[in-house]
Amino acid sequence: MATVLEPDRTRPAFLVCDGNEAAAWAVALSRVDMVAVYPITPQSSLVEYLAKLVADGDLPAEIVDAEGEHSVLSVLQGAALAGARTYTATCGPGLAFMFEPYMRQPGLRLPMVMSIVTRDTLTPQSVWGGHQDAMSVREVGWIQMYCETVQEVMDTIIMGYRIAEHRDVMLPVNVCHDGNYLSFGATRVDLPAQAEVDAFLGVPNINWHAALDPSRPMAVDPLTGGAGGPGPRTFVKYRKGHCAGMQKALSVITDVHAEWARRIGRVHAPLVECYRMDGAEVALVTIGSMTGAAKDAVDEARDRGVRVGLVKVKTYRPFPVRAVVDALTGVRAVGVVDRSVSFGWDCGPLYQDVAGALGHAGLPLPSMSFIGGLAGADLTPGHFGGVIERVAQLARDGQQGSTVWLNEKD
Repeated sequence: MATVLEPDRTRPAFLVCDGNEAAAWAVALSRVDMVAVYPITPQSSLVEYLAKLVADGDLPAEIVDAEGEHSVLSVLQGAALAGARTYTATCGPGLAFMFEPYMRQPGLRLPMVMSIVTRDTLTPQSVWGGHQDAMSVREVGWIQMYCETVQEVMDTIIMGYRIAEHRDVMLPVNVCHDGNYLSFGATRVDLPAQAEVDAFLGVPNINWHAALDPSRPMAVDPLTGGAGGPGPRTFVKYRKGHCAGMQKALSVITDVHAEWARRIGRVHAPLVECYRMDGAEVALVTIGSMTGAAKDAVDEARDRGVRVGLVKVKTYRPFPVRAVVDALTGVRAVGVVDRSVSFGWDCGPLYQDVAGALGHAGLPLPSMSFIGGLAGADLTPGHFGGVIERVAQLARDGQQGSTVWLNEKD
């Protein structure tokens, strides 16, 4: 069902653009059939770019300007059931308003890609960057991948369709990029050729397992479990299959990133990226755009003789337990930096997952949670330098302290 561009239409080899525009170009390169949109800061310019691409003929897709985010995803579910390749983007309160159909999408095992241009949530009032919105839906059953750079935003959205539509996965994918820092941060971005993307993605088999197909009519999402349904075993079957699809996604994500590197020539770590981990005695764990500043701090510390490395988490759901454990095996202490909070544990959610993975593997490393960058606050190499000092102290004396709030006195 993918739309074909006119043979003589050409695209630039590179752009100087922000993350929102890069995302829109990735959607065009992926030959998406339908987009549905509703603007919200800091996502708004992304859907404006999509509308311009449609108007200019660079994205020959149907665009639906819905009355709200709940309708946005409801419209796209119908389109996906009809076999369309679909896309949308949202964040913050928009994601909250979308929650009912958002929760339904993975349960239907409908493939799509949706960007979350991450921001902190209400209240107190904030329209600035943070990861609280995306982290708040981490257990709904979507695949979640976080980007460090604008180039990674573009490439990951395209790869997201290959992952979502894989027959062993058949799940929606969230590509998360940081509000403000990536949404509005401009840099050079290299565009793959349309022919390369076409060869990489192929033509989707539009007859998903659930489909609005007159040739094989079916009931979609009938009542299961409880009184009046076919019994709880059907519900259990769906839940178990959903979990199995999430776990299979780990190898599919790895394979798709490897093929992208072979075809396009750009390498992105699929699950986790290890930076200067050779011989590291202590390690930082990061996620998203903060990673660049953290790498600078690691370089500065290495120049001073501190044996520190960094592990960036790219794929957050499903959580890459084995990859995280393998990356951290051999260090003496770990500091995990989050841009959001887990209210139930008084720490960051990424820290919670890292600690759980280490404990599950029987690797009880001393570890600490650091929270920073909330509501758009900057995380500098200086902040990460302080994190490194505290984690090095933890490695020496084993005294684990309480959660550290990095921007509390900025």
